[in-house]
Amino acid sequence: MLWFGATYILSPETIAPGFGLPSWPADDGGGFLIIKGIRDVVLALVLAILLVTGHRRALAWVLLVESLAAYGDMANVLAHHGSAATALGVHGLTATLMVVTGLLMMRETRASDAAAAPPTPQPV
Repeated sequence: MLWFGATYILSPETIAPGFGLPSWPADDGGGFLIIKGIRDVVLALVLAILLVTGHRRALAWVLLVESLAAYGDMANVLAHHGSAATALGVHGLTATLMVVTGLLMMRETRASDAAAAPPTPQPV
């Protein structure tokens, strides 16, 4: 995401065709691609910070929430008559993998929390 975001900011005309939309934005519409680049960089930095600091449960939640951005990109491409293959194969697949990873991390952190909890005393 960091690489994609940086490329959208620095050279949107080279990466934009791979997004899946059918045409280059008219007039000054290229500025919206830079906005997408900034969004991608910020999303990547949030994930990186949580990963580096070891906040796995928070990372799982953020993955689940950030998947909405990729699903939104998919819907945007489909709504503007872009490439269905790119919408589903790039954006939809990315979003779905983010959801699966987030759910697996939630399950893992829940299991490790349960294992780390002290045993509950039993009444005598």
